[in-house]
Amino acid sequence: GALSGNGAIVDLNRANPQLPTDMLAFLAGGADTKALAEKAVASALPSAVVARSAVTLQAPLPRPGKILCIGLNYRDHAAESNQPIPDHPTVFAKYNNTVVGPGAAIVLPTVTEKVDYEAEFAFVIGRTARNVAAADALDYVAGYLPFNDVSARDYQMRTSQWTVGKTFDTFGPMGPALVTSDEIPNPHDLDISLTINGEVLQSSNTSNLIFSVNELIADLTSFMTLEPGDLISTGTPSGVGSARKPQRWLRAGDVVALTIEGLGTLENPVIAQGA
Repeated sequence: GALSGNGAIVDLNRANPQLPTDMLAFLAGGADTKALAEKAVASALPSAVVARSAVTLQAPLPRPGKILCIGLNYRDHAAESNQPIPDHPTVFAKYNNTVVGPGAAIVLPTVTEKVDYEAEFAFVIGRTARNVAAADALDYVAGYLPFNDVSARDYQMRTSQWTVGKTFDTFGPMGPALVTSDEIPNPHDLDISLTINGEVLQSSNTSNLIFSVNELIADLTSFMTLEPGDLISTGTPSGVGSARKPQRWLRAGDVVALTIEGLGTLENPVIAQGA
């Protein structure tokens, strides 16, 4: 579906049954499919429009092709982590088992009591990209969305490789929607914040990124092919729980809300495993 301006949702498949039902297929269709969708939204009959309150939004990308995350990409977060400013993007992966949508629970595993939040600004690739120049990079972006890089810090720091701390089930909330790139003329000037139970714990702006979206695409595509539906999350600003004194870990009953200017709010409750 597509979120319309009045808070309702257009069921694209009712509006035009020829449109793909799968987001990866939709993105692979490129500009032609997007144009069909825009036409379907503009001319949708009442039977294709449903109230936002009547539906449960799933993750915009239930199964991204790749989930690539960038570590230490805000100067203030590198400082609070006692890490030097990186010379090159620090890249790690998450996997599809982590993905949940808005309103879905972040589940606290029984094996760790050090689960942290990370408000992040993510972008999704819309065209196959290899050896892309930084100046051309935004042409390859389909859209943007909030992403929470939930992390079990003790597992993350067990070894030099962070993967195990990043890939527990439910540790990749995203949404509420994929906002197409034409709606965001400048991705490098968006306020980003995170609250838990209404308390502001992170507050920054994407202008503070060390490596911009352009630079990340240029770097990543110098050694790998990016494909439609790949998600890249650009890192978190300062204020994470592990760097606070006292440390602030996620607790059952918390409600985490991640807001990015122009992209909406991603809200997820926190529950204990087995609850």
